[in-house]
Amino acid sequence: MSVWLRQHWQTFNLTLARLAGNPIATLLNVMVIGVALALPLGGYMLLQNLGSVTRQVTGNPQVSLFLAPEAGKADIAALMARLKQVPGVRSVRFISRDQALEGLRRSENMADVIAALQSNPLPDAFVLETGGSAAEFERLEPELKALPKIAHVQLDSAWVKKLESLLALGRTAVLILAALLAFGLVAVTFNTIRLQILTQKNEIEVSRLIGATDGFIRRPFFYLGLIQGALGALAALAIVYLCMLVLNRSILELALLYGSDFRLGFFGFPDCLALLAFAAVLGWFGAYMSVSIHLADIEPR
Repeated sequence: MSVWLRQHWQTFNLTLARLAGNPIATLLNVMVIGVALALPLGGYMLLQNLGSVTRQVTGNPQVSLFLAPEAGKADIAALMARLKQVPGVRSVRFISRDQALEGLRRSENMADVIAALQSNPLPDAFVLETGGSAAEFERLEPELKALPKIAHVQLDSAWVKKLESLLALGRTAVLILAALLAFGLVAVTFNTIRLQILTQKNEIEVSRLIGATDGFIRRPFFYLGLIQGALGALAALAIVYLCMLVLNRSILELALLYGSDFRLGFFGFPDCLALLAFAAVLGWFGAYMSVSIHLADIEPR
C-alpha cells in the first residue's frame, strides 16, 4: 500500500512540475476552463441571491379585498365578522377610503397628484394576513370573490409567484449553459492531453520497451486532467468573486436608495468544494477519453 501511495505521490509531483515548466500554456488552459465555468457559476450565484430575496420579501402572504362603492357600514361589519371566520386567517384589517387617501397624501411623490383630485377615487378595503402560504389564499380566492359587496380580490404576493417562475426559467437556462460548457471543458482537456501524448510519444515507447504497464503510463495524464480541472475551478471562483465585488458597489448604492443594505453573497465552502470536485472529475474524464483513444495508437518499435 505504501509503495502504491508513493508512486501516486511521485506522479502527482511530476505532473505539477511539468505544468510549472510550461507556465504560459498552463495559464491559458486554466483560464479557458475558468471562463467556461465562470459563466454558469455567475448565473447560479445571481439566481441564488434573487431566490433568497424572494423568500424574505414573501413573508406572510396578504390578500386585499376591495369593496364595491355602494357598500355601507352594515355590509362592512358583516364582512368583518365573516372574514374573521375564514380558516388560516391570522388578522383582518379594515382600511377606509379616507385612510387610504391620507396615506397616499403623506407620500412624497403623490402629494401633488392627490391635491389635484376633486374626489376620492379609492375604495374601502380589507387586508387579510395569514400564517400559511400564498397557495392557501389562492384556493380561497373564488370563495372570497363570491362574498357580497366585494368588487376585486388581489393576492399581494402574486408578483412573487411570477418572479419565482422567472427564477425557475433562469435555473433551467443556467443548467443548459452549464451542460454545454462542461462539454467544452472536457473537449479542452481532451485536446490538451492529446498534445501531451504526442509530445511524449518517444518517452512512452521507451517506457513500454522496458516493461512499463499501461496503468503506469496513463497515470500522469489522468493527474494532468484532474489538476487542470481543479485549477480551472479555482480560476472560475476567483473570476466570479471579483465580478461580485465590482457589482456590489453599484448594487449597494441602488439598495440604499430603497432603504436596504442588500448585496450579493458568495458561495459557501461546501459549494466551492463541490465545484472543485466537479471540475476535477470533468478534467479526469476528458483525460480518460483522450488517453483511451490516442495511447493505443502508440506501439513500441
